[in-house]
Amino acid sequence: MGGVATLDKEEVYDQFKSLEGQLQQMLAQFSDLQTQMTQVFEQNAELEIENQHLRELVRELQKTLPEDPETPQGLSKSRQILEKLYEEGFHVCREFYGTRRKQDEECAFCLEVIYRDQ
Repeated sequence: MGGVATLDKEEVYDQFKSLEGQLQQMLAQFSDLQTQMTQVFEQNAELEIENQHLRELVRELQKTLPEDPETPQGLSKSRQILEKLYEEGFHVCREFYGTRRKQDEECAFCLEVIYRDQ
């Protein structure tokens, strides 16, 4: 064959099969990553919407609270807002802030934030 190095056909075929397997594995990984990213983006969008709703709720609550910084109950205006958010079913503690409380479960962290030093 005039100066062309002879390649073992079986070796070339095996290399192609190996490369094909690697590409399929990479494609599967890419697909999994794409699915995970889609889930992250969806969750992010949901959290942004929920965050916006919480901000609107805080603004509305601030409008309805009296201007007096200390109420007869002894809660400041900001703690009243936190208490109202907590009663609406949201965590107000640092660990879980803004997430929904499952089945209106009590949260010692939230109660500490609202009622400490009272």
